[in-house]
Amino acid sequence: MPEQTTKSRCGRIKAYFRREERYEGLQLVFKEHPELKEEILQAIDETMKETGEKPAVFENSEKSGAEPYAFYVEFNDDYDKEGGDFFEILLKKLGIDKCEE
Repeated sequence: MPEQTTKSRCGRIKAYFRREERYEGLQLVFKEHPELKEEILQAIDETMKETGEKPAVFENSEKSGAEPYAFYVEFNDDYDKEGGDFFEILLKKLGIDKCEE
């Protein structure tokens, strides 16, 4: 997966990738398009089933009154860097080819 880069679904879902020592995280922001929430959740669920990976998934949405509407998908203590493959599959399902810086 590219370190930091822009996506093909311009303006609909913004993806931000972050990597530190044993941590990999992906933030998917869909503030302008809350109707995409179910599509994103379904893609995360399908990717978990396909890969057998169980990352932590957090929601920041209208329910908490926080903005922007977003999901955070995180791998902590990712010694084998398995998160990268998971993120590539997930981004492909969502039609995103790059991440924002």
